[in-house]
Amino acid sequence: MSAPSDETIRQILTSAKTIAIVGHSAKPKRISYQIAQVLKQNGYQIYPVNPGQREIDGQPCYASLSDIPVAIDIVNVFRRPEYIPDILRAAINIQATTFWAQLGISHPEAEHIAATADINLIMDRCIKIEYQRLM
Repeated sequence: MSAPSDETIRQILTSAKTIAIVGHSAKPKRISYQIAQVLKQNGYQIYPVNPGQREIDGQPCYASLSDIPVAIDIVNVFRRPEYIPDILRAAINIQATTFWAQLGISHPEAEHIAATADINLIMDRCIKIEYQRLM
């Protein structure tokens, strides 16, 4: 599976409305928190996923992707690479359209898992940088 084209990423970002942030921190100094704020400011509905938090900024925080009560377009991941295969499988199970692992995060098994499912795969790229570059 090759890296998606700029046009594909632009289409994903344009059509998406809901984004689950896996590994969303409640700490404003953390990059996951900051990127979630930027995405909210640009009109996306954010769903924090972090089993260690009950809420973030007054919004419910979910223990897992399967706990989110709405359809998710993008699953954006801020977790170590060894967690990627399991999180990707969870994203496939909830029928997310795109799995996005943040800059510095990838896993070789993810390409094989994604190839057998109907999901876009983006790894080792920052959703905020790509949004600012393409939108």
